[in-house]
Parts: sequence; structure tokens; C-alpha cells
Amino acid sequence: MKDDAASKALDAKGIGKFTNVEVAATLDAGMSDAGNKIYDLKCSPCHKLTKEKLVGPGWKDVTTRRKPEWIMNFATNTDEMITKDPQAQAMLEECMVRMPNQNLSDEDARAVYEFMRKNDGVK
Repeated sequence: MKDDAASKALDAKGIGKFTNVEVAATLDAGMSDAGNKIYDLKCSPCHKLTKEKLVGPGWKDVTTRRKPEWIMNFATNTDEMITKDPQAQAMLEECMVRMPNQNLSDEDARAVYEFMRKNDGVK
């Protein structure tokens, strides 16, 4: 029998408080702008907006590869995700650098996700 953390990891939503993130079909420009500021301050030293790896993986098309819950759980529950989530562990093996906890609030994580959507072409 699988433990709770392992079963949550397998549903591709990751491990953390986010289990159902409502995402509109169109972009929330204000939220995206707030996410862009957070990206500039906390994320850009390690992540490019292209597919190119810097320290961490590039962000291009991340919102088509990962569910919003997974992305937001990883952003707000980094240490537990790296310890227990198979997809996060695979990224660590690929990048060879553990993502530091950026202490993002739930609202910050949602804004960063919206900025990722804009980067992926959502209008």
C-alpha cells in the first residue's frame, strides 16, 4: 500500500497544500505583472524564460508540461517536494543543484504561475 505522500506525487499535483488551482482561460495581466516582479527578484538568477537550462531548468512551456498544482507546490513546499516527489527528484538529478526555498506566499506562487502562463503564450 502506498503512503499518502507517494500517492499524491503520482497524481502529478505534487506534495503540498495545492490540490485544485482554478485557472482562467485568459491571462490575468495584473497577477502576471506581479509574478514578473517576483521572477526578476527571486527566480531569474537560476531560471531562463527559454528552454535553456541556467542553474535550474528553463521555464518555456513549463505550464504545458506540469499542472499548476505541481508548480505551486514545488514553489511553496520545495524541500518536501525534492525529498518525496519523483518528478522533483528527477529534476534535481538533471540540474545537480537543489532549489533553495524562496519563501513564496501562496499569492506569490500563484502570481509566478500566471507569469509562466504569459511566458508560454497565454493571452
